[in-house]
Parts: sequence; C-alpha cells; structure tokens
Amino acid sequence: MKKEFAISTIISLTFLSLGFLLLHYRLIGYGLSFFVFLPFILGYILGKSTLKTMSLYGLLFSLIVFFLLLLFGDLEGMACILMAMPLIIIPILLGVLIKYFVKKYQKKEKDQNLIKSTIIPFCIFLIFGFTENKLMENKIAIVEVKTEIILPYSSMQVYETIKSVDTLNTEKPFLMKLDLPIPQKCILEEEKVGAIRTCYFEEGKIIERVTELEKGKILKMDVIDYQLTGRKWFDFKEAIYTFKDLKNGHSKMTRITTYSSELYPRLYWQPLEKIGIEQEHEYVFRNLVQDLKNKYGG
Repeated sequence: MKKEFAISTIISLTFLSLGFLLLHYRLIGYGLSFFVFLPFILGYILGKSTLKTMSLYGLLFSLIVFFLLLLFGDLEGMACILMAMPLIIIPILLGVLIKYFVKKYQKKEKDQNLIKSTIIPFCIFLIFGFTENKLMENKIAIVEVKTEIILPYSSMQVYETIKSVDTLNTEKPFLMKLDLPIPQKCILEEEKVGAIRTCYFEEGKIIERVTELEKGKILKMDVIDYQLTGRKWFDFKEAIYTFKDLKNGHSKMTRITTYSSELYPRLYWQPLEKIGIEQEHEYVFRNLVQDLKNKYGG
C-alpha cells in the first residue's frame, strides 16, 4: 500500500512539475493541454478497476503539494489556484472513471507496470501541448470589463477625487481578502495628455500614460508597465474613467478596464476573470464613495 502511494505521488508530482516547467518556458500554453488533458491522463493512469485508495491518495497529496509550492513560491496566488481547481479536478475524475470502465470491460486484465504505463500518455501530452501552443500562438484574448456607479455628486467633484488617490483603505471584496492585488494609492503627476499616473499596490505597481483627458468628462490611460508578481498569463492594457452629469446633481462614473489573457478555454476563464476585475472596481468605488463623503459631505 505504501509503495502504491509513493509511486502515485512520484508520477503525479513529476507530471505536474514538468507541465509547469513547460509553461514557464512557454513550450506549451495556458490551455487545454495543461488544465484539461494533463489532469485527465493522471486520472486515467492512476485509476484502476479496483480504484486503489492509496493510489488516489497519492494523487491528492501531490496536488496539495503542487498548489502549495505555487502559492509559497509566489508563482500563483490563492484566488487563481481556487479558480483553477474545478477545471483540474473534473478531468482527473473523468480519467479515473474512464479507466475504471476500460478495465472493467477488458476481456483479460493485464498486469501493467505503473511507471512504464506513463510513458505513452506523457508523450501524447507533449505532442498535444506543443501542437496547441503552435496553433494558439499570438492568439491572446483582449477583454474589456465595464462597471458603472451613480453618485450624488457632480462629475467634476468625482473627477477631482478619483484622478489621484492618496490612500485606498476601505472594506475589501472577497477575492481581495484572498490575494487579488490591493491598490494603496494612485498618483497623477500632471493633468495633461502624456502625463504619468502610477498606482501602487502591496506587491508592485502599475504605470499608466494619459492618452485622453477632459476634466469632468474622461480620463483615459494606456498601461505602459505592469510590475505585479506572478500572473504571467495576464496583462492590463488600458484604464478609462468617464464622467457624466445626471439630474438632481448626481453623476455617473464608468470604469473600463481592458486586459489581455492567455488562459484557455475562454468559456471557463473569462467569467472568472471578469469577477476578479469587477471586485477590483468595487474596491475602488467603495473608497471613492468614502473619499467623496469626507471631502464634500453627504
């Protein structure tokens, strides 16, 4: 039983580590090959007709160790790991299930060496990963997330409060309590096109260049440098604030974030990315409301 656990752990950690190294050196992409096919073949290799418990425990232990290494090595954050878990665990279970039925309906069960049985599946994974990477080369998704808020202040008051923020300190949304980047302050050096606006975070900063500015109307910026740890698959592209006066002295501010992502399948990842961006917006909006009240009352 201990031997089964050890072999399962070695196989799983080897597959996961090699897969991540291939990602690191961009030999494969953040797509189906890593998130779906690799977990599937692990489940298939380690799933047997008897569903040996120690083998599956070894796989589970390896996943925990792998995720902890990513987390404490600052390679990925807790929010990203939690988001990826369903995508990884479901293919593993599917692989186990398919292996169960294959072995169940085989006329003659073969006593196959577990380590030797990994060679062909891993070669298939490499072929699949290299092919997918080549096909998806330069196919980076560009996504725009828009959030609006109605405020009982004029558009000029809102603009003057959001253009530079000395301190962001308000209640954090759920994902920011895990490890989404937390902005601390944003400083606009000058109010003109070409000026630099720097947003400082706990673990880095984002530097933006103003491309369009009309006080009380629009503040549009290109992201020219992104210095947050991890998240090599993600990059901010553009940040826009628009302001519009409404009736009764109210105004509407719209925050638009444009980003690029290398994560696939998009059907799975894009809604999760949107939630993360919206929570960043929510944090900024909460702080804005707080600052407006302190500055203008209400």
